[in-house]
Amino acid sequence: MSRALVLFSGGLDSTTALAMAINKYGKDNVVALSVSYGQKHVKEIEASNKIASYYGVEHIFLDLAKIFAYSNCSLLSQNADIDVPEGDYSKQLQELNGGTLSTYVPFRNGLFLSSAASIALSKNCDIIYYGAHADDVAGEAYPDCSPEFTKAINDAIYLGSGKKVSVVGPFVNMHKADIVKIGLDLKVPYELTWSCYEGHDKACGRCGTCIDRIKAFEANGVKDPIEYEEK
Repeated sequence: MSRALVLFSGGLDSTTALAMAINKYGKDNVVALSVSYGQKHVKEIEASNKIASYYGVEHIFLDLAKIFAYSNCSLLSQNADIDVPEGDYSKQLQELNGGTLSTYVPFRNGLFLSSAASIALSKNCDIIYYGAHADDVAGEAYPDCSPEFTKAINDAIYLGSGKKVSVVGPFVNMHKADIVKIGLDLKVPYELTWSCYEGHDKACGRCGTCIDRIKAFEANGVKDPIEYEEK
């Protein structure tokens, strides 16, 4: 029986990936790994704790904030004076005219997956799940979410682990609406998840990830169970 380690932020995508892994391998064969990267708020971590408790899976926490101390990403606490941009990603990318989104954390998935590989080996896990999806890659918004990146990092981790650990990105060719559909079938507790880039009491409804999430639920004809300041 395989064991899976799931990169787990407490957001919609990673929670769906966690549910998929539990459905396939059973909760006793799944480990959730949450990583702090120095973000401005703890809402993601709080959500991940609640969801891990809901499913009854082992939950490991890792702090990689120091690695990102030199970044000017708008999501990071050291950049409190930089506002998180509003509007959907296509609009943001058009305005940047080939520039990088301020919400891109440099090579975050590469670092997370490399760290996860080490922990997976120690926890006797042979599969790593992560929740990157096609919408994240549009316009090169987040290059470490692409199918090409997923294949490359899988090849590196598989070889570097002595052919013991593989990376699975089940959503890399899917859109967020497809992920929500899978999650609804698996009865994912989306009311416990947090996707917003802001750390308010309610999700803002204005940042790129909120907009994508709202549209994904609407595409499935279902109301998003979390509350928003705006829609």
